[in-house]
Amino acid sequence: MDLSSISPALVVASLMVASTPLLLAALGELVVEKAGVLNLGVEGMMITGAICGFAIAVETGSPPLGFLAAMAGGAALSMVFAVLTLVLLANQVATGLALTLFGLGLSSMLGQGYVGIKPPATARLDLGPLSDLPFLGRAVFSHDWMVYVSLGLTVAIWYVLTRTRAGLTLRAVGENHDAAHALGLKVVAIRFAAIGFGGAMAGLGGAYLSLVRVPQWTEGMTAGAGWIALAIVVFASWRADRVLLGAYLFGGVTVLQLNLQAAGSALPVEYLSMSPYVITILVLVIMSARRSRATAAPASLGKPFHATA
Repeated sequence: MDLSSISPALVVASLMVASTPLLLAALGELVVEKAGVLNLGVEGMMITGAICGFAIAVETGSPPLGFLAAMAGGAALSMVFAVLTLVLLANQVATGLALTLFGLGLSSMLGQGYVGIKPPATARLDLGPLSDLPFLGRAVFSHDWMVYVSLGLTVAIWYVLTRTRAGLTLRAVGENHDAAHALGLKVVAIRFAAIGFGGAMAGLGGAYLSLVRVPQWTEGMTAGAGWIALAIVVFASWRADRVLLGAYLFGGVTVLQLNLQAAGSALPVEYLSMSPYVITILVLVIMSARRSRATAAPASLGKPFHATA
């Protein structure tokens, strides 16, 4: 195995790109779960956002419009989940799984005419002298604007959840929806908004996959990214700053296994390819064994709410 062919700066740059879709989807799911809703349909919303963003970007020649369309597609699909679980009081776990299957099927149908087409390129930000810095210029300051948007969103969501009245309200609904309702908070409306935001973020993450990371449309291209995003939220103990750490950790594992394959690792390719998912399972097992992490979950997470008055 020839490790000399691996460039550390390129590895860090690839890590940031690989982590961005996971970070966007996980941040959205974090907000949803903070509101007390468990939406397992992240994978379906991501793949729907991937094809919606890809199609609009190709048809209009504008990646920004593609990202906006992806957010709209993911949010629209999330509203189906919201109506079924918040209005019709369907089981959240079963509905989320159905949403994933529906999203995979819908994206397959919509994407039939876009296989083999290259989307317009997403522009990189010109950061001037920063881009010329040794190592950091190539590794950190030479990315497209969506990478930096994802980092900005991490800070913004952390601030809103921990430092604002809106964040306090959202967390109150997630901790005890009955008490929040008794205080006059619009529990259903708040959860609708949270679910819509989570869907938009998942769609945005999916579009980043199809427009930037793998600039093409391929059926099932999310390849479990939505499930990893769900695991990241648990790994992060429902904290935005740790979501960033978790996304970069899991993205790093993906990049590492690809680089080891390219360097001619003696391990079979199949073992390297499955390593991100094996590590995801191991993390979930470890987290579930630690009660302190389990108690970090919002108390009303996954529980149905029905206003009695």
